Amino acid sequence: MTIPIIDTHQHLWDLSKVEYPWLAPAYGPLYRTYLASELAPQLAESGVSATVLVQSANSYADTVYMLDQADVYPWMIGVVGWMDLRDPADTAKAIERFGKNPHFKGMRHLIHEEPDSHWLLQPVVWESLRLLAAAGYSFDVVATKHEHLECLPILGEQVPTLRMVIDHLGQPPFQAGEPGQWGEDMHIAAQNPNVCAKISGLGTASGDWQGWTADSVRELVHWSIDLFGAERCMLGGDWPVSVLAGGYGKAFAVYKQILAERSQAEQEQISYKTAAAFYGVNLG
Repeated sequence: MTIPIIDTHQHLWDLSKVEYPWLAPAYGPLYRTYLASELAPQLAESGVSATVLVQSANSYADTVYMLDQADVYPWMIGVVGWMDLRDPADTAKAIERFGKNPHFKGMRHLIHEEPDSHWLLQPVVWESLRLLAAAGYSFDVVATKHEHLECLPILGEQVPTLRMVIDHLGQPPFQAGEPGQWGEDMHIAAQNPNVCAKISGLGTASGDWQGWTADSVRELVHWSIDLFGAERCMLGGDWPVSVLAGGYGKAFAVYKQILAERSQAEQEQISYKTAAAFYGVNLG
């Protein structure tokens, strides 16, 4: 039986419609427009049934663009947008505005682009996230280092009902081969039952963009699944960033190869059931 897949981490960017301050020529092949029409044929090839579109800029323009795209492409079943968490009043307005669109499922802020690695520890941010949690929406955490991950237990204490997912497994130390500090941080994060883990972006995280394989990431992926449990793990293709590491098809080929080593129930859970429950989406 073929197991359906919900890709929980897919981007789009249109340089003619939205500004992406972080996206510079130095990013090489990423420095261009990437539209849904380019990804569409790759979905079937990778066995992906539906996707969740995730923000690429800290702007309302990006969120509106994504919601517009989700209205056009039925395989985009959820959108993770953005709100100005430094302004609780504005966050409340954004929740009311975007909450009218059934595709809106949660939000993310590019914390890894902030000069302050402990950006999430601002009381005003907690106030906004309490509003988000109260409205039933989730928060994607793009953690790229220890300082980001160490914010999570504090955030969990301040906003105990907030559902969070750690994007890209929080950048595991694949080259080191041992969990180390990252492992300690993830172990603490996993103690909060509202925290999930996203198996995504591992090709670029591996440090070997062209040569990475299932063998490169297998051990720490299994370690993460054992830590969080299949019911708190999900998959993400991270397109178009995955173009840097062999492409969308390679990412899912690697993930499926590793998941094939788990039980049938775990494969189904990680492939689509966790995503459906966390983001409140379904495959129709």
